Amino acid sequence: MIRVAVNGYNVIGRRVADAVTAQKDMELVGVAKTRPDYKAELALKKGYRVFAADEKGRKSFQAAGVACSGLSREMSSLADIVVDATPEEVGVANKEMYSDLGKSAIFQGGEEHDVAGLSFVAQCNYEKARGRKFVRVVSCNTTALCRVLNALDQAFEVERARVVIARRGADPDEYKKGPIDSVVLDPSTIPSHHGPDVNTVLPNFPVITMAMKIPTTHMHLHSLIVTVKDKGISDSRVLENLWRTPRLMFVDSGKQGFKSTANIVDYAREIGRPRSDIYESVIWEDSVKAIDNEIYLFMAVHQEAIVIPENIDAIRAMVGKEDKEQSMQMTDQSLGIRSSPK
Repeated sequence: MIRVAVNGYNVIGRRVADAVTAQKDMELVGVAKTRPDYKAELALKKGYRVFAADEKGRKSFQAAGVACSGLSREMSSLADIVVDATPEEVGVANKEMYSDLGKSAIFQGGEEHDVAGLSFVAQCNYEKARGRKFVRVVSCNTTALCRVLNALDQAFEVERARVVIARRGADPDEYKKGPIDSVVLDPSTIPSHHGPDVNTVLPNFPVITMAMKIPTTHMHLHSLIVTVKDKGISDSRVLENLWRTPRLMFVDSGKQGFKSTANIVDYAREIGRPRSDIYESVIWEDSVKAIDNEIYLFMAVHQEAIVIPENIDAIRAMVGKEDKEQSMQMTDQSLGIRSSPK
């Protein structure tokens, strides 16, 4: 069993912890939090050991009468690998602790590429993570783009990709920001950070991205224009390639009535996904269009859940267990992701 600790128990950390417990080859050592809020109490009800981020946090646990098993450093020492799901720039500060303890760690996309030196998307570069001490799982938008662009590149040889990203204003449980009554350029300069981030995983072609924040909480929406070298592409050839690509979901606005991201969230809820989570990159099948040597499509990204399979696969890759196909199949089966999107 691979012993896994999760440092940070918010949007990503909660989902990673649940995903770890769903794996037959992993054991959850515990989760670490800064304060004894309702999330800590829910973790305890699930049977998870809860640790405090620091001494100040432990005192707040004691004052609130909430069980605390120690500090995050103690938790990390018990694990083979730590998934750091702390807020942006906190993970890089924790790296010294993991190094001192001799522990491997996975960081999230809020950190810079340099925190680990390898940015990870399972179906793109699984083997490169083997035996590495530190790995960075890229952000939700980068993960979705890498899955699709890698598939198109392997089939048709991508020359460049241009993407416009309409980003959610805030996550559903955030109350300090959004949804804003405005459309906010994020940023106004071009490209946004997403394109260069894709190139940390797929360096062989340029990706130019533009982004804006919109007044919604549930998903991002991508508009892709991908130029390929293959002059013989067609709608059917593009779709057949994408249908063979794992971790994609296909919806249709006409036949199925998926008119919006809200319909996708409702679908996830109706099929019984935990928290209405959507781990796949969601492509509107009727949007896929090939014109000359360019491919157009719309894609939705559930920012809270899409990187969860990548974290699980990164764990196996780093400890040297399973090959890419075996790990992805194990992860997908545990999370209810169909092995074939069609």
